[in-house]
Amino acid sequence: MDVRSEIKELVKKLTDYQRAYYVDSKPLVSDMEYDRLYDELVKLERENPDMVLPDSPTQRVGSDLTNDFPEFRHTIPVLSLDKAYSRDEVISFMEKTIARQKKDLSFVAEEKIDGISMVLYYEKGLLVRGVTRGNGEVGNDVTGNIRTIGSIPLRLTEEIDIAVRGEVFLSKESFLAVNSRLEDDKKAANPRNLAAGTVRRQKSSEASLVPLDIFCYEGFWSESEEEPESHLEILSCLKRLGFKINPHLACFSENKEESRRMLSSAGLEGLAYSFSEMQDYIDYKTKERRDLEYEIDGLVFKVNEIKVRNLLGYTEHHPRWAIAYKFESPQAVSRLTGISVQVGRTGRITPVAELEPVALGGSTIRRASLHNQEYIDSLELAIGDTVSIVKRGDVIPQVEDVIEKNESGNTTYKIDMHCPCCRSELVKDGAHLFCPNPECPEQAIGMLSFFASRTQMDIETLGPKTIKQFYEEGLLRKVEDIYSAPYASLIGKKGIGEKTVNAIVESVEQSKKQPFKVVLSSLGINEIGKKSAEILISGGFDSIDKLESASVEDLMKIDGIGEKTASIIVSSFKNQRLLETVEKLRDAGLHFSVDEDEKGSDDVEQSLEGTLWCVTGSFEHFNPRSKAMDEIEKRGGRTGSSVTGKTTHLLAGKGAGSKLQEAMRLGVRIVDEEEFISMLGSLEAEKDDQEKGQLELF
Repeated sequence: MDVRSEIKELVKKLTDYQRAYYVDSKPLVSDMEYDRLYDELVKLERENPDMVLPDSPTQRVGSDLTNDFPEFRHTIPVLSLDKAYSRDEVISFMEKTIARQKKDLSFVAEEKIDGISMVLYYEKGLLVRGVTRGNGEVGNDVTGNIRTIGSIPLRLTEEIDIAVRGEVFLSKESFLAVNSRLEDDKKAANPRNLAAGTVRRQKSSEASLVPLDIFCYEGFWSESEEEPESHLEILSCLKRLGFKINPHLACFSENKEESRRMLSSAGLEGLAYSFSEMQDYIDYKTKERRDLEYEIDGLVFKVNEIKVRNLLGYTEHHPRWAIAYKFESPQAVSRLTGISVQVGRTGRITPVAELEPVALGGSTIRRASLHNQEYIDSLELAIGDTVSIVKRGDVIPQVEDVIEKNESGNTTYKIDMHCPCCRSELVKDGAHLFCPNPECPEQAIGMLSFFASRTQMDIETLGPKTIKQFYEEGLLRKVEDIYSAPYASLIGKKGIGEKTVNAIVESVEQSKKQPFKVVLSSLGINEIGKKSAEILISGGFDSIDKLESASVEDLMKIDGIGEKTASIIVSSFKNQRLLETVEKLRDAGLHFSVDEDEKGSDDVEQSLEGTLWCVTGSFEHFNPRSKAMDEIEKRGGRTGSSVTGKTTHLLAGKGAGSKLQEAMRLGVRIVDEEEFISMLGSLEAEKDDQEKGQLELF
């Protein structure tokens, strides 16, 4: 056998083995045998580079070349689905569709995978392009990353031209494994976000390290005479061509026997139902959802007969022959009117959705978080889209999903790569963009506001608006200026009198009494928040001088301080600007070591030791609610941001939402404010906390 024939034979064998492993879940050979054949193919291809076949399994492994994800105009309709949030809406859709056609119809139900919509284009059976949904007309070409997915065939079993729609996803188990290896600031919130980020990795060699998978669910043939007559036959054809389809499907018709016959005729496994059993099916899938190996957020019901589909056609937004049943209703729906970009005190760039006003959780929402460019990309979000809004942690509104694409043809929004404040070119670090200019006005204002905030140094007369005004007038530029600014020069300006100035001076002086742990966490040092400040102090670093001279090894000896955190802290204390700020604040009289009175205050009975609390809602005596968390931690308890199986107590105030429901489901002990105060015993709660806040002078 000549070399070319040997390469072809190896490619065929390995392709068959890959399909058996990734698509059919029935390995034909051992991993050792597969690796032996693969290495043999690599050797032959290396020696004969002109003989490398485009569908060779070796071509799946990504390169280190940077992708630019060019736009590609779809040749098939790539639309969203109409939504239903109740069983009655699904039944109504079926009944109206049947009545409109005046004939018996059947329907196919498939799981709605919570992943990334993808279109695969094949020419003469060879994969030539993988494209994201985009705005339905134009998507991004991510072929290099798509080729790394083992369940996507590089060459089909037939030499045909076809476009195939599918959903790229990451299993729950793979998500946990991959996410556990990522650094904290790069961890994904859920499998969908990690899958979306992987699909858009700049280097396909990185994408190949994440075990993405796909279920294909629609095929579009270039020749109409080749098109199957039913959706079940489409799925059967896709399976025959080498695609992985979701086996968890169901068929509905007038009677169960007919549904069973149609499944059998198509050579597919699935559940057979009559229309009267629709509610039973939805109830079953709702319960089964948690036990699946992957995330689903609903079910899709489609007319089975292709001729009827063609008659029903499409609206501008969705096919008339399908509907998606969503397990959970969106908290609110609004239209995205714009995206603004904020600069944080660390320089982090945060995109914010500007929305048409909508009621949510007792308040009117006009803005919502979009996190970063990767999150926008994962939603393929564009100005004008209709979106669903939820509240994360019962507080922060967030754009959750795109309900309907815009009619203007707007494509996925891209953040300007220059700082909106100082126009410095942004730099990327992990999933986030940063302004690298330490003199950026927005960063300075953000740092001043953070330092003076109620949860930090608690300088109540210096609220964000006041600080911004003082910055613009040149009175405050750096944190240390707060303690040396000539506030008396304000008298007579914009109606400011001596009484107002005295109030500012008094609250600034009062802040000098804050203990070292508060001062330390207020400096804005990366990785040193309130909790880590307490950990450092408990670990023996009870003065700023000890921290300045600490090594990474010294800090890593403290339980709770890892290598990454230790390295960041040590690096921060080499920053000359921070050291100058510390010295000026020390000269101003702030505490930079733990005094005896502060040490004595820690002698509180550890009555909550061994408990894990989550705090949600609003309170009369604990405003902000971090004060309740402080009381818990002071007594030996631990606090978390979410309710999990390890949570022992939920402190629930007014307006407690999803966390309260989750706690009830898990059997977590729920404590109200009155009982909590009783548990704390001698706590003297300040009655005026509710009214206390940042005073705005402008």
